[in-house]
Amino acid sequence: MKIIAREIPPRTVWALEQAGVHPLLARLFAARGVRAKEELDDGLALLLPPDTLHGTREAAALLADAIAQDKRLCIVADYDCDGATACAVGVRGLRLLGAKNVSYLVPDRVVDGYGLTPPIAERVAASGADMLITVDNGIASVEGVAAAKARGLQVLVTDHHLPGPELPAADVLVNPNQPCCGFESKSIAGVGVMFYVLLALRSELRRRGVFDTATQPKLDALLPLVALGTVADVVRLDANNRRLVAQGLRRIRAGAMPAGVAALFKAAGRNASVANTFDFGFALGPRINAAGRLSDMTLGIECLLTDDAGRAEELARMLDGINRERRDIEGGMRDQALLLAESLFATDGEGIEAPPPAISVFDAGFHEGVVGIVASRIKDRFHRPTFVFAASAAPGKEQELKGSGRSIPGFHLRDALDLVAKRHPGVLLRFGGHAMAAGCTVAREHFETFEKGFAQVARELLAESALTRQIETDGPIAREYMRIDLVDTLHREVWGQGFAPPTFSEEVEVVSQRLVGEKHLSLKLRHQGQPIDAMWFSHTEPLPPKVKLAFRLDADEWQGVRRLRFLVEGAEF
Repeated sequence: MKIIAREIPPRTVWALEQAGVHPLLARLFAARGVRAKEELDDGLALLLPPDTLHGTREAAALLADAIAQDKRLCIVADYDCDGATACAVGVRGLRLLGAKNVSYLVPDRVVDGYGLTPPIAERVAASGADMLITVDNGIASVEGVAAAKARGLQVLVTDHHLPGPELPAADVLVNPNQPCCGFESKSIAGVGVMFYVLLALRSELRRRGVFDTATQPKLDALLPLVALGTVADVVRLDANNRRLVAQGLRRIRAGAMPAGVAALFKAAGRNASVANTFDFGFALGPRINAAGRLSDMTLGIECLLTDDAGRAEELARMLDGINRERRDIEGGMRDQALLLAESLFATDGEGIEAPPPAISVFDAGFHEGVVGIVASRIKDRFHRPTFVFAASAAPGKEQELKGSGRSIPGFHLRDALDLVAKRHPGVLLRFGGHAMAAGCTVAREHFETFEKGFAQVARELLAESALTRQIETDGPIAREYMRIDLVDTLHREVWGQGFAPPTFSEEVEVVSQRLVGEKHLSLKLRHQGQPIDAMWFSHTEPLPPKVKLAFRLDADEWQGVRRLRFLVEGAEF
């Protein structure tokens, strides 16, 4: 592991400070590309205009006509947190704007697989719907859209995933990543796309005289859901996404949120009045995702849709229980996957074992709902692109393996799968995804071919330097900033993918160290001559007396007393 410090342009720091930004924040923002205080303005008026997202005008007209004709609308969701929040935003928003008949359907991960498939389209048609609306899926559903159209359904696709070589023949496509779209925020989440469609629909309804600016529904009530789905989907937090998240957090902290969001904060033991992006990514998001992984995402969507506080708390408790089960399953899978990954190690010329350039593992006991999380853990452990496979539990498809992959910087996972597919025709039955996360299906008999082919592509495309994990940090932190109030200041800001949370690095003295719960390292350090406690979660190997650490600032509370501590992210020694 190598710890490197970000470049911090001193003139930009000075300019931000002169504009009134706190000196520590000025340094952090400048290192993340912020050049002027105006870029930190999170006002809704600065959101990218809806009509710059290609297809929103046509989608608005289609939906406005459907509402006027009292058509029955059915949303087809995805089974992750982005899909669940996008569905809840769609249902709530369409009802706010006058739609009287709005239902939803969420595919079953095991039985249906991902996206709008022909059988899903048949079920929507059989339900009596007139229009099918996808959220967080559909851009690759060529056959599913064709099946829906053949049954006489109007189809509106809202998605943010990368399109394949052929676009589906929907009535309207709204996706910032389709070839003809010039929308600046290519990383907007699926829930953000649906929110933009609703903004355009409200504008269209104003144009038709249904509302005016005084009587129109306030769609900002949906922003807590937009913020949650955006962070949970780990999309890049560009300026537009940061504004959406900041606006959602502001409402949650003020207590203005759906009953289900409040219930999820309670179930997770988090304080909504000081909500931050870590709560979305590591507390609420996993509880919603757990439903799609092990059970039925309908539970998650219903939790986000209900306005009954008692019902919301009941559903949140159920989601919390499913998430605990998910953690238990994940623990066993992770240990087995680590053993399988280590069996792939080769010995170099100096007798040192090293992992291959890419890792693919499969075990008959793996649960397909958890393979993505385990792939992420293996990727983090060995810093290699990783796929974890499980046997499909769908009836009649027991010989298919469903894999989920996670990548490292410098290796585009979907492009790598495309290359494997071209080199080994017929091995990949299905695949899709992004640069850093992707999924695929292979026949069990072809797993070894995939494993070797995927490793070969990684061997060719990954530079040697990319195989060494690097942690970018903000360098040393001045003693004057080692204060609890500044921890709170940092936590109030919007951090996440592409706008990394503040991480500092310095050489420290290790005074003492011990294992907690057999899997976490508790440390007492000396930093700049002063004692400080630290925790390194999911790390058990002891540290030398002096070591360079990468760490985040955190507040630990014990018996009502809050103390500063470090959360260790990595070490270089």
